[in-house]
Amino acid sequence: YSGAGAAEFLHRSIVPTMHYQKSLPRLPVPKLEDTITRYLNAQKPLLNDDQFRKTEELAHAFGKGIGRELHEQLVAQDNQNKHTSYITGPWFDMYLKAREPVVLNFNAFMSFNPDPKSEYNNQLIRATNMTVSAIRFMKTFRAGYLEPEVFHLNPEKSDTEIFKKIIRFVPSSISWFGAYMVNAYPLDMSQYFRLFNSTRLPKRDKDELYTDEKAKHLLVLRNGNFYVFDVIDGDGNMLKPSEIQAHLKYILSDNSSAPAFPLGYLTSENRDTWALLRRNLLENGNEEALQKVDSAMFCLSLDDFPVKDFVHLSHTMLHGDAANRWYDKSFNLIITKDGTAGINFEHSWGDGVAVLRFQNEVFKDSTKTPAISPQSLPASVDSSRAVQKLDFKLNDALKAGITKAKQKFDATVESLSLNVIQFQEGGKELLKQKKVSPDAVTQLAFQMAFLRQYDQTVATYESCSTAAFKHGRTETIRPASVHTKKCSEAFVKELSKHSTEELQKLIVECSKYHARLTKEAAMGQGFDRHLFSLRYLALSKGLALPDFYQDPAYARLNHNILSTSTLVSPAVQLGGFGPVVSDGFGVGYQVHDDWIGFNVSSYPARNGKEFLQCIHKSLEDIFNVLKGKKIGS
Repeated sequence: YSGAGAAEFLHRSIVPTMHYQKSLPRLPVPKLEDTITRYLNAQKPLLNDDQFRKTEELAHAFGKGIGRELHEQLVAQDNQNKHTSYITGPWFDMYLKAREPVVLNFNAFMSFNPDPKSEYNNQLIRATNMTVSAIRFMKTFRAGYLEPEVFHLNPEKSDTEIFKKIIRFVPSSISWFGAYMVNAYPLDMSQYFRLFNSTRLPKRDKDELYTDEKAKHLLVLRNGNFYVFDVIDGDGNMLKPSEIQAHLKYILSDNSSAPAFPLGYLTSENRDTWALLRRNLLENGNEEALQKVDSAMFCLSLDDFPVKDFVHLSHTMLHGDAANRWYDKSFNLIITKDGTAGINFEHSWGDGVAVLRFQNEVFKDSTKTPAISPQSLPASVDSSRAVQKLDFKLNDALKAGITKAKQKFDATVESLSLNVIQFQEGGKELLKQKKVSPDAVTQLAFQMAFLRQYDQTVATYESCSTAAFKHGRTETIRPASVHTKKCSEAFVKELSKHSTEELQKLIVECSKYHARLTKEAAMGQGFDRHLFSLRYLALSKGLALPDFYQDPAYARLNHNILSTSTLVSPAVQLGGFGPVVSDGFGVGYQVHDDWIGFNVSSYPARNGKEFLQCIHKSLEDIFNVLKGKKIGS
């Protein structure tokens, strides 16, 4: 199997994986005056006239005074660090210094579509095939054979063998320009190495990212028990799929009882609490076992129950049973009894772009060229020798710590609502036909829905990747605007005053403005990361926090009641995340050709089910208006 070598890799790209990395453009620091204008535009729909006047005064004073000084320092600092981006340091710090538990606050999930061949959706078969595909991905990436990640605006020209044959000979110091000439945008791949053998380690005040690329083993969790076995041999070759299958079968048939004090709960704790307990674990003779957990290639979580429906699926993948997760791993690959699979990933090391590429490749490889079939027999190997069950020594303080973590986790999960809905009356195709942006319309529906439910326009966050730049992370699109407010009020409060044509015009206006915001964010011309970096710089220099940042309106804008994120992929069935504030909604959505899917999370302060009904009603109204139909209130 490994003799031919081909089965060790997903593919062999003729363009090396990191070919474009050196010549990627740098993330621009926006002009301060542009940032202030954009900031005020985002504040306008959230404030009354008096509040806005005060915020405007503070913003202009900031732009002329301390803000200008900080901006110049940021630009100077950025010019001295051309190997990276101005957001990298502050953003890593923001994540790693956060003390809240990673689960529900930062970790997100994306679930895989089922295997099109139903007999392959068996837990053992799917776990084996996906594990093999994940190892192939890792080996392909490390060998430099993984196709570089490129955004093609004109794939007929740039996504071709002939273009690849030419570009591979262009030196990597200028290769990006070659791609740019044919309207292709290579994306930053600096996060990818952290997909494997990586863990976020809890430390007092600021966590650490740890990676050990030499480790050859996989971590498997089942029923709260921890197992490890090598999946790479001494020569760097992958274990035969039939042997991986044998070891996983052995783990699935192990009938050891669940531990009375499941260690996984500790990764759901406040980070300082967990840091102290971890120190205790290390001092209590668990160093070797923890090292195995931290350095493992990734964590495969095998759950002992089937998935009932989309809501149950979301709960399982977003948090599940903490006994059977290690939330600090770069990702957990979760596979339930009926072969439903998903990924829960820790967010500090990277963003959705890297995880999504990994998911797409694993899905494609495991479904199109599966390593084993339902007829495959596991190898006759002695799994009891190859598989090591980790044993943790727990003292009373650790047992008490696990019990307390479990109580907190259970209470939080108990208060979390997840709701899923599909809008079946149209999607991307119809909206494009009507010449409006599908994302703009979906975001407009959120604004309308919130106004209908709570009679308010609130701070809204939509994440946008800035991976087109070296070490880019994300930027914020601010979908709540004066345009969406005016349009939402027309639909929700003043329907009788507007003709269908007037309503259509309002939708088109929202679409144009949203498209502009999206383009600005993707080009590194949002305002959120810039203002965040200036604040970070002021605090790191020990300066008093400028008045601008003490404005209640600044705090309110950053209290994102609507936190939204979208993705569409042939591999992904559903994605979601927790609310970022206790009185907020976490909205994951997917706009397909003829339907739109939503996954909404909330705590008791908000009613997610009702919010989804309001989104559905808003979309119905928007679609009917776009079709030229008159709508009733």
